[in-house]
Amino acid sequence: MMAVTRRFTVGTVAAAVATTAAMVAGLAGCAGSGEDARTIGSMGPRKAAGPKNTVRLIGDGSTAFTGVQPGLLKPQRLKPGERPPQFVVFSWDGAGEDSQKLFSHFRKVGKKYGATMTYFLSGVYLLPEEKASLYDPPGHAPGRSDIGFNDREGIRDTVRELRGAWQEGNEVGTHFNGHFCGPESGVGTWSVEDWKSEISQAKSFVKRWKTNSGLTTEKPLPFDYDKELIGARTPCLEGRDNFVRAASELGWRYDTSGVNDQVWPGKERGLWDLSLQMIPVPGRQFETLSMDYNFMVNQSGTAKGDPAMHQYWGNQFRDGMVQAFDRAYNGNRAPLIIGNHFESWNGGTYMRAIEETIANVCVRQEVRCVSFRQLADWLDAQDPAVLAKLRTLKVGQAPEGGWAAFLAARPATPEASPVTRAEQR
Repeated sequence: MMAVTRRFTVGTVAAAVATTAAMVAGLAGCAGSGEDARTIGSMGPRKAAGPKNTVRLIGDGSTAFTGVQPGLLKPQRLKPGERPPQFVVFSWDGAGEDSQKLFSHFRKVGKKYGATMTYFLSGVYLLPEEKASLYDPPGHAPGRSDIGFNDREGIRDTVRELRGAWQEGNEVGTHFNGHFCGPESGVGTWSVEDWKSEISQAKSFVKRWKTNSGLTTEKPLPFDYDKELIGARTPCLEGRDNFVRAASELGWRYDTSGVNDQVWPGKERGLWDLSLQMIPVPGRQFETLSMDYNFMVNQSGTAKGDPAMHQYWGNQFRDGMVQAFDRAYNGNRAPLIIGNHFESWNGGTYMRAIEETIANVCVRQEVRCVSFRQLADWLDAQDPAVLAKLRTLKVGQAPEGGWAAFLAARPATPEASPVTRAEQR
């Protein structure tokens, strides 16, 4: 497992710091009962009973159909004059379980505070190193990966956590495979067809992890990945335009690879644009992306910064997230999108900050800490004209006259088209 830990930590940073630091600097300069369904509305969520369906194995038995996912929230359309819930999405890039045991830890945190999350799995984390040649990355030689591969025990541990996470109502998305970044041969150079190849391979590693690893006696993942996979975040936030085109053609439902302000989302090419957002950096005169990595680069520029600053940096990240939450919660109620990595950068201070933020915000009234899938479900259930009106509110702007007046009457254009990301900015 030591090799897996090294790849999850050092490999990811090495692949990204050099190519992303300039981008970050630029952004900085820019300133009930068991049978009750859980619902999102004026009432709080209630736990749903797990499905009792018969397991139907898929393919080699790596995945299985087990019925409706338990623990989901039932989306309900806002009533006239009703204040929207405050959604918060915590998501994890390259989710896998290594010797740090951060995946299993944050599953416990989510259960403790009533939060479900999105875990973006890197497909190569279910591919053993001796089978590396099965991966044929666009623009690179077969068997190449900037984050390495895994070993049998790492695959066993990661599958265990994915299985439990899904059964608790969390979402399993994808962070694709080899995590290639940079201007010359990174994902930013990929065509639509390259992205489709990468997606197909990511699916295949999930759908054939038993065959590839030899762990044939393990339990299957309890979902059909072809149906489970509806959204992603690209490596280093690169290559988004062609990825969105590919995802749209494949019928996916959302993307979270871009840069947004804290405003209500619209659609682009039929996908909900649920991108990361610009949030405050307390004590400094700029904002940066709502992700642990971006705070780290702005603070230390390295994963091993001055230990005397670790506590301060973690507090700064936590306070920035809470400030972003407060201005939405007391303002326009736009969903807050936060991205993270299972890493111990700067002594694990960002993991502490995330846990403290979850403990702070997810227990508040009218707050729903959910996955991207659940947020997309809720958005799809709303009157498009109401969402269009919500998008007129700026960052931190509460509706003049209060929510009851703002959403009391339905707008005159119920078929209003959602705006694109370009129109929002």
